Amino acid sequence: MYKVYVLKSLSGNFHYIGHTNNLEKRLCEHNLGKVRASKAHRQYKVIYTEEHKNKSEAQQREYYLKRGKGNVWLREMLKMQNLW
Repeated sequence: MYKVYVLKSLSGNFHYIGHTNNLEKRLCEHNLGKVRASKAHRQYKVIYTEEHKNKSEAQQREYYLKRGKGNVWLREMLKMQNLW
């Protein structure tokens, strides 16, 4: 099982969207600064997740949420919950 996740930086208004098959390990990597794209904005908390059957589905969903209509939908949905 793979998960698409959204992280929110505790130190500012930075969000990270990714996918993984081990969310706990991946969050730890982000918080330790092992992910170049998110290193400058450490510490993080998970604010959204979705489960997918396989890596391919998770990758497609991640790309959708990072672009265009998918990103607009994600932002609006998280804003309604005061998470964005």
